[in-house]
Amino acid sequence: MRLISRGASLSGSTLAALCLLHCCHIASVQGQKSESALTVVENKEGGGGEEEEEEVTIDEDEGDLEVAQPTEEWQTLKPGQAVPAGSHVRLNLQTGQREVRLGEEQLKYWTQEHREKEETQSSFSPDELKRAMKKIKEDQSAASKDTDQQDSVASKYRPLEELKRDLAQLEMLVETDAQIMRRLLEQFNSSNSTTEQRLSILLELEYMVHQVDNAQTLCSMGGLQLILRGLNSSDFRLQESSAFVLGSAVASNPVVQVKAVESGALQTLLTILATTQPLRVKKKVLFAVASLLRHFPYAQRHFLSHGGLQVLSELFRADGGGVLRTRIVTMLNDMISEKELISQAGLDPALDASHMERVRQYSKVSLQGELLEKGWCSLVPQLLESTEHDYREKALRALLAMAPVCADQYRSDGSLLGSLLSLRDQYQEMVQSEMIVGEENGYFAEIVELIDALQVKMK
Repeated sequence: MRLISRGASLSGSTLAALCLLHCCHIASVQGQKSESALTVVENKEGGGGEEEEEEVTIDEDEGDLEVAQPTEEWQTLKPGQAVPAGSHVRLNLQTGQREVRLGEEQLKYWTQEHREKEETQSSFSPDELKRAMKKIKEDQSAASKDTDQQDSVASKYRPLEELKRDLAQLEMLVETDAQIMRRLLEQFNSSNSTTEQRLSILLELEYMVHQVDNAQTLCSMGGLQLILRGLNSSDFRLQESSAFVLGSAVASNPVVQVKAVESGALQTLLTILATTQPLRVKKKVLFAVASLLRHFPYAQRHFLSHGGLQVLSELFRADGGGVLRTRIVTMLNDMISEKELISQAGLDPALDASHMERVRQYSKVSLQGELLEKGWCSLVPQLLESTEHDYREKALRALLAMAPVCADQYRSDGSLLGSLLSLRDQYQEMVQSEMIVGEENGYFAEIVELIDALQVKMK
């Protein structure tokens, strides 16, 4: 045993007691192997302190004795309690008790992480451990159910890799719009194609030519000639579908409009309108004519020079239902308003050369003079006799647009004056009904404004 004195000095009586203890220890171990060693070392360090204690390092054979569990802090040893090898033992001179703690080598491995781990492990009570085990079992049960459910859902669908292999085996070919249209044209021209198949092909083409590029590509492939053949077909269903495709292809597409006029499409359309055809065919043909003439003064000149207004006037008189009349009047109103807007824009000196060219082209379209000559000033008012509000509205707009050349005939037309007065009273009552429900500027109020504007033009 090694005894280290920690203090500034020891009294003489204390030194004598220590020497006596040392001599007794030597005498007790003679003739037998010593179980322990005690060494007394005087503290050579200077300085003083109130506490006087001795530090003892002891190695003992634990045998069957109770073994203490030292920590990094000093703790009191119970009588007869042994300590593990390598521990530090000291005699506290103030209390007279032996104290023990971990030795230097043991403290190297007694890290803060180890202490926290032991504290955490020892902080769980038995009840908490039971609850934790129960929670683990519940989580495992829920995870098992989720896995079973996922397996059940997955069994209903084919794996992605399997689908990829199947698609690769099919060698699917993605076609461009141009390739699709070429294939459709080849099928249409095939002698094995039936009428039903050709109608289906025309329907697909109509859907595709709404795109400007597709319509132009179709023309470059010879699709325009195919459409014209369909218009000349003896089957009215092919005529109707072909006219539908043509109207969709030329709408707002100047390139296709020019090619259609140059290929004679306008004459073909006027011929169909002038002959006896089902109503459904004439409706689609009128749609194609209106699309071809819109914003295209060159086609409008051809329309007038080929007797287009005369064909429309005969069709107007023959239509008793008013459906074709309304479409014809709407087309005429659009042409008049379009030319008027271009003419007014021509007064702007800041226009560039392209706009001035359009003004020049529209100036060659003598539409209003043709309307007066072909008797349209007396034809359009007949549409006011319809009971449909939409038909009356279209007629009033067309009459107002034609007023600059038709005002004199309007004044001399007693039936027109009477119709306007009667319609104004009728729609004025409807305006009152609109105002009651909170619509101050409703649809009927707009019709009353058109009637008032037309009456002003006729004064």
